[in-house]
Amino acid sequence: MQAVSTRTRVTYAICFATVLMLAFAAMFLVVRRIGAQAIDLSQSSKPAARGHVQFAAEPQIVAANKPATVLLHFHVDPGFHINSHTPKSEMLIPTRIAIGEGDGIKVQTVDFPAGQPYSFSFEPQTKLDVYTNDVVLTAHVVAQPGQRTLIAVLKYQACDAAACYPPKTLPVEQPFTAK
Repeated sequence: MQAVSTRTRVTYAICFATVLMLAFAAMFLVVRRIGAQAIDLSQSSKPAARGHVQFAAEPQIVAANKPATVLLHFHVDPGFHINSHTPKSEMLIPTRIAIGEGDGIKVQTVDFPAGQPYSFSFEPQTKLDVYTNDVVLTAHVVAQPGQRTLIAVLKYQACDAAACYPPKTLPVEQPFTAK
């Protein structure tokens, strides 16, 4: 067996120490990021708040067996916005809603409100089309008489003044009475 020189051992030790320092630095950054996310998640008792958008079901009464509207009320947390259903760029993720039919409800269309112009401070010349604060979607339905629940999923991407976050889905259950 060939003996390893002192110089080679020192070189290996330096390389090992460098790799070890880089691994600890990476682990520190991951733990720090996960810790920050855990803190953000624990600040709210509502699971939906983690996505920066909440749904507020409000009792509604509509005409049975006739075209009617069911309003879907959402709130975007202060300091955040979500892209409108018609963002200004193909690179942006639009807000969408997928509505299930059944149980005496036929959904014909869903209307989205117009978005608001918005630009980031680091790129003021680029105008985005976003929703902030309260957003109301209008579902056009025909429902059989009785207690009904419109079931849907809102798909959106929340952003703040500095960054956009991974897309989220928000379950929606809007009860209403058709008379």
